[in-house]
Amino acid sequence: EILKVHAKNKPLAEDVDLKQVAQTTAGFTGADLENLLNEAAILAAKEGRGFVKQADIQKSFVKVGIGSEKRSRIISEKEKKITAYHEAGHALTSRVLPTQDPVQQVSIVPRGRAGGFTLNMPKEDKYYNTKQQMEEELIVLLGGRVAEKLIMNDTSTGASNDIQRATDIARKMVTKYGMSEKIGPIDFSATQSEVFLGRDFANTNQLSEQTASLIDSEVKALIHTAYERCEQILRDNMDILHRLAQFLLDNETMDN
Repeated sequence: EILKVHAKNKPLAEDVDLKQVAQTTAGFTGADLENLLNEAAILAAKEGRGFVKQADIQKSFVKVGIGSEKRSRIISEKEKKITAYHEAGHALTSRVLPTQDPVQQVSIVPRGRAGGFTLNMPKEDKYYNTKQQMEEELIVLLGGRVAEKLIMNDTSTGASNDIQRATDIARKMVTKYGMSEKIGPIDFSATQSEVFLGRDFANTNQLSEQTASLIDSEVKALIHTAYERCEQILRDNMDILHRLAQFLLDNETMDN
């Protein structure tokens, strides 16, 4: 309904499905949705069209959600290869694992602060995440790092955000969602929070050294298991990994 309001004065092509757009923009604010359609209208105007197509909205989604293209950035062939295999690792694991959202687009064109991206589009709104979904999300997040290691026999700083997100998910699984059998259904998340602006200093000392050590051990085990599963998936599908990366090197962007 919010999209309809912002689309009121924008002629839409017959292929535009606002319901689908709404499904893929979960979490967007009203201002984000307005910006999305405005960007789509600008794209249409640049191509001399008086109406907005679904493809315009899809391109705008990437720009609004990830950032503008930075084709002026000079990138070496080695870095392009690293990025291509990194994104291919994300895309391949996403495709293989049954709980993950479909891959809509993969690109090695720099956007914002990212050297490339793999865009997954949810098929429906999700209100819950299962343990299996989160475990497989860890595998996908590590897909770029593992692909770099397997192909280049080296790792780069490009996986830093992936590692940070994976660690955060694993820690929440253990301390907040009760998904560790050794820890059990106990919420330790409040005691793990950083002290900031008036929070009770005593909160940071409520864990015994033994419990804190067990939490760290369980988080590490989740990440380690995900890494091993990711490595096995990529090894089993190495020919596809090579083809994906080569396609990205030749074409820069792959659409579903």
